[in-house]
Formats: sequence, structure tokens, C-alpha cells
Amino acid sequence: MNILGTSLRVCVDDLDHAIGVYERLTGAEALRFHRGGVAVAAVGCFFLMSGPEKELSILRKITATIAVTDVEEALGDLESVGAQIIAGPVPTPIGRNLVARHPDGSVFEYVDRKQG
Repeated sequence: MNILGTSLRVCVDDLDHAIGVYERLTGAEALRFHRGGVAVAAVGCFFLMSGPEKELSILRKITATIAVTDVEEALGDLESVGAQIIAGPVPTPIGRNLVARHPDGSVFEYVDRKQG
């Protein structure tokens, strides 16, 4: 699997305030979108998330988001090391993703930008 980068997940109470802080720290402009009832801002290598605690509590269980060239390839590699696939692969607005629990118990989201 070819890992292109990693994004860290940060749950915040005040998304607008947090965006200003992280834009200043990273020098990157925020890209805003929604994931269910959660407002998300991608700023540099950070995903800032704000919304109902019920939804955030689920998202907090995912350690990080890992960008890969191909989710299907990642799926094969993850299965070969004994990872449990929790969700996906499924299409997203910008590609595909899956969520996997590694054998050590860590949970990661894997994403690509391929449509299909």
C-alpha cells in the first residue's frame, strides 16, 4: 500500500475559532464540509470536527485518517496482516474510504481519491 499522508482528527467546541488557530499554525486555508451532523474543516494535516457528542464519540475512536493511492489495495494489505474491516470500502464525495481496526486495537480510516 502506498501511504500518501496522514491527517489528525481534532474535536473542537468552537469550529470557527479553531479554524483561525489552525489556519495560522499551518498556513493553509480551511476546506469545510459536513459528515452527517458533524461540521468538518480540513486545515493542513488536521481534520477539525464539531457537532453533536453522539456523533463525535464515534469519530473520536478513529485515531487518524490515512490517504492512500488505492483503498482496494489497502484492503488487501490490511486483511493480510489480520486487521478487522469495520466499514467499507464505500464511496465518498471525493473518492472511497474504509475503516479498519489493526491487530493492536488501533482504528484508522483509509481514503483515496478514486471514484467508483
